[in-house]
Amino acid sequence: MHPVTSSSTASAPNAPVTPAARSARAARTAEESAAANTRDLAARSRADGWDEGPVVIALEVGGARIRGLAMAADGTRLHSGHRRTPVGHGPDAVMETVLEYAADLARRYTPVAAGIAVPGLVEEAAGTAVFAAHLGWRRVPVRRWLTEELGIPVAFAHDVRAGGFAEARLGAGRRSRSFLFVPIGTGIGASMVHDGRPRAYTDARTGELGHVVVRPGGDPCPCGGQGCLETVASAAAIARRYRLLSGETRITVREIQHRAEAGDPAAARVWHEAVEALADGLSPMIDLLDPEHVIIGGALSHAGKTYCDSLHGALATRLTGRRPPRIVPSRFGRRAGAIGAALLAQRLRPAERAPRGAGTHRLPAGGTPSVTGAFT
Repeated sequence: MHPVTSSSTASAPNAPVTPAARSARAARTAEESAAANTRDLAARSRADGWDEGPVVIALEVGGARIRGLAMAADGTRLHSGHRRTPVGHGPDAVMETVLEYAADLARRYTPVAAGIAVPGLVEEAAGTAVFAAHLGWRRVPVRRWLTEELGIPVAFAHDVRAGGFAEARLGAGRRSRSFLFVPIGTGIGASMVHDGRPRAYTDARTGELGHVVVRPGGDPCPCGGQGCLETVASAAAIARRYRLLSGETRITVREIQHRAEAGDPAAARVWHEAVEALADGLSPMIDLLDPEHVIIGGALSHAGKTYCDSLHGALATRLTGRRPPRIVPSRFGRRAGAIGAALLAQRLRPAERAPRGAGTHRLPAGGTPSVTGAFT
C-alpha cells in the first residue's frame, strides 16, 4: 500500500496525484460485466504468432470507464469488464481505482505482466501521464505505481496508440498498409499506423486531435482552450449539446443518432455539426499523412455506415486533388486500447519480471521498471 495521503479534488486538477488509502475508495467502485465485441480474438492471435507467455492483464483508463482485460497466451479473453472512472471524486480516486482494479485482476488470474493505456499527453518511455484533462492528472508516474502495486513488469502506452496497435494486429487495420485510427469518446485522438506499428513521435502532445481548435472562440474545453474539436465532435459533446437544446437530461449518443436520422431538428443539427467539425479536424491530417483508411473507434465505432458515409462526404468537400480514404468502424470499439495494452504486455520478456510484491516495495527514486520498447 502506498503510504501517502491526498488532499486533491476534482476542482483542483493541477494538484499532484498521490495514491490514497485504497480501502476508502473501494466502496465507490463496483465491477460490471461488459459484452465482448469480438468472437475470434484467440484464433487471430494464434495466426499472428501471439503466443508469448501465460496470462496478462490490461487496463485502459477512460474519462467515463476503466476497462479491464485478462488475456491468455493464445489471445483468449478470460475477463472483460469495466469500472466507472470516479472523476467526480478527484484525480487521486481515479488512480486508486486503477490500482484496485489491477490488483483484483492480479489476484484472480496471477498474470506474468500487465499493460495500461492512458489518455492525454504521455511520455511513453518514462511511463508518465503528463496531462490528462478529463482525469485531472498531471505528471503521474502511472507505470511505476502500477509496477509497485503488482510486482510484475508493466507495459505503458498512450490509449490511442495502443488501440491502433490492436486494430493493426487483429482488427480492422490488419490488412492495411497504413491507416489513421481515430477513437471518439469522451475525447478524440488520432494515431497514424504504418506497416502494423503506430508512428513514433517525440512530442507528448502529438496525437491529441481533440484539442485542435476548429471553432475559435467556441465552447470551453477541459484543456483550457476554446473551440477544440472534442467540444463539438466527441461523443460526450454530442450528448451535452443535445441535452442543452432539448432539455433532456438522460439520453445516449446512439439515441441522438436515431433521432437525427428520424428528422428531429435538434438532434440532426448536433449530429451534422459534429461530423462537419470532425471533417475540419481530419482533413489536414489526411492531406499530410495520406492514409489508406480512417478507422473510427471508441463510442462512435458503433454509429455504423451512415456516420462513416456522412464523414466521407464531408471530407470529400475539403480534400482537393484526391479522393477521401475509406472510413470504416473499429473492430474492437471501446476495447481497442485495453486489447492493445494486453498485446504489449505479452511482449514483455519473462526475464524482466519484477519481484512479486503486491504494493509492498518501491522502485528507486526516479526509477522505472525495465521493459521492452512498446511498439518496436
